[in-house]
Amino acid sequence: MTDEHGAGSRDSGDVSRAVRHDGRVDFEPYRGELVAYCYRMLGSFHEAEDLVQETMLRAWKARDRYDPSRASVRTWLYRIATNVCLTALEGRARRPLPSGLGAPGDDPGTPLTPATDIPWLQPFPDARHDMEARADLRLALVVALQRLPARQRAVLVLREVLQFSAAEVADQLDTTVPAVNSTLQRARAALTDVGDDDAITEPDDPGAREVVDRYQRAFEAADVPALVRLLADAVVLEMPPVPLWFSGAEHYGAFMRRVFELRGTDWTLTRLTSNGQPALAAYTAGTDGERWLHSLQVFTVTGGRVTRNVVFTDPRVLDTFELPRRMSSN
Repeated sequence: MTDEHGAGSRDSGDVSRAVRHDGRVDFEPYRGELVAYCYRMLGSFHEAEDLVQETMLRAWKARDRYDPSRASVRTWLYRIATNVCLTALEGRARRPLPSGLGAPGDDPGTPLTPATDIPWLQPFPDARHDMEARADLRLALVVALQRLPARQRAVLVLREVLQFSAAEVADQLDTTVPAVNSTLQRARAALTDVGDDDAITEPDDPGAREVVDRYQRAFEAADVPALVRLLADAVVLEMPPVPLWFSGAEHYGAFMRRVFELRGTDWTLTRLTSNGQPALAAYTAGTDGERWLHSLQVFTVTGGRVTRNVVFTDPRVLDTFELPRRMSSN
């Protein structure tokens, strides 16, 4: 592991912005992007926030040893964060979604039993951190990253997403430039099946907004045929922490009929984004006349159709989005 003194090439502009004239270092401007980085590495928003706090604490303790002539504050913080993440990942199992654990189900009546022993991948609450680009936070990419060994994961994100030079990454990982380049090639080869991000529409794309708006109206009307018309033929529906998933519009529709039979047809959905993707928070009517937060649905929209819907129901995950637990029916 590398130390925390700071080394490598200098990012001009970062130093002048982050280091004050009295020599003190301002770490806070980097918190959001560091949380996103640790999230990509761990697949857990909760853990990402904890690891960034650890990074900040280590940086604060080492601030007197920071040398701006050797590295920018940003490069230095990522060096610390990388070491923190790699330590946290030692001996850890990857965080999957249900579709990564086995074949799809074919019985919509299968019991919905949560698997609490599996460290499921968590969504990223976009509203919690103000960042410009979120395409590299898409669920499909974060899931794929979890399949890589930890150091390959770090190299890929640092080089391809964060645009650090090979020399900077070599310094951050205490290795050589040829080793970084070789690791990057292996990581790229392992992720050839992730898909074409250019085909996936952004949440503010008019076409994607129309699809999600129509989905919301159909869901609130409990109109299963209208929902199915919005789906791609090979659509995927998965529901962590339930280790069950379905593939195909027919199975999706059959499961939605079961949902409305079990939970009723009185729902209210609100729009938000997660992982740079359109999302809906679903509230269902309770016996007390109020609507209670039930789930978060994160959509992938491709070619004017919903190609994937990941439905998160774990209350701890929902809490990270800071949504109201109850909504008045009035």
